[in-house]
Amino acid sequence: MSDSASWYVIHTYSGYENAVAETIRRSVENRKMQDLILETNIPMETVTEITDSQAKTTQHKMFPGYVFVKMVMTDESWHLVRNVRGVTGFVGCGNKAIPLTEDEIAAFGVEKEEVVVNFSVGNSVKVTDGPLEGFFGVIDDIDVEKRRVRVIVSMFGRETPVDLDFDQIAILENS
Repeated sequence: MSDSASWYVIHTYSGYENAVAETIRRSVENRKMQDLILETNIPMETVTEITDSQAKTTQHKMFPGYVFVKMVMTDESWHLVRNVRGVTGFVGCGNKAIPLTEDEIAAFGVEKEEVVVNFSVGNSVKVTDGPLEGFFGVIDDIDVEKRRVRVIVSMFGRETPVDLDFDQIAILENS
């Protein structure tokens, strides 16, 4: 059932985000609804404030007044979330909650997905897609966060750096 779970946004009274998230977690545990409501999240960002020549790092809510919930939308799960004290409703059209799209989930940083790369700087690669398809080169830099790699390709007798997506290269076996 958890395969059909989606992320939904709940609107709360400002300042009640932590209490709402904790109440949902406890209610899910008490009612044994872990298969319907999988996760609650309050997206946070780290902010460094410089005051009196001192750097102070604090956590701030990215979306005050909102809590993100990964759940399978049923009448039972909707009622559990909707009846939590401090919840004013789901974000959506009228009474219909609208799940977040994959792009929105990535943009909001709700779900962090760990990227594992099977290559490193210095590996020889072949470009498998794009205008330089078929060219060979050596990895010069890897940006895991952006899922990009800089490859040094030899074109017209010159070494040229090219930025490519991870899925545009293939590692050569003997590198």
